[in-house]
Amino acid sequence: MTFPQTNEAAIYYFPYIDLARTDDIVSLLKDQLADTMPFLERISEEQSLHRYGPDKWSIRELWNHVNDGERIFLGRALWFARGFKDSLPSFDQNIAVEGAGANDTPWADHVEEFRTVRLGTLSFFRNLPREAWFMTGVASDNPFTVNALAYIIAGHAAHHVNVLKERYL
Repeated sequence: MTFPQTNEAAIYYFPYIDLARTDDIVSLLKDQLADTMPFLERISEEQSLHRYGPDKWSIRELWNHVNDGERIFLGRALWFARGFKDSLPSFDQNIAVEGAGANDTPWADHVEEFRTVRLGTLSFFRNLPREAWFMTGVASDNPFTVNALAYIIAGHAAHHVNVLKERYL
């Protein structure tokens, strides 16, 4: 459970990983939940439908993407940590957003979903055997360690909180 080396994930994930600079990723994931929930709860139902551009996702769609991403990255971590050797496919975030119908789900439900998903993520990583952190696998034709996926989860959420603050609110 140390900050990932460049061979633990595809290089294009390092902007996310770099947002999670710590050697204690489980504590960061826990703290991030505590910090992010009040921020999300301050966004109104009306605000959550805002788009900062005509072809941009609404806040609901963006946060649904965060929730989906956390589930997908955690699923990959589970797959690799348990020793499965089959490669996992990529996912198209735009297809996922279109299929989610996020704008029809109340904002409060997206926020609660983040809390619930993150608690599951924390439970998984808290109970992960030490040796499983450095298990490897391939997803989207790229190698990953379980360790790197934990950092990607935290960094992906941090990135999108920053996007909300800078472009939406």
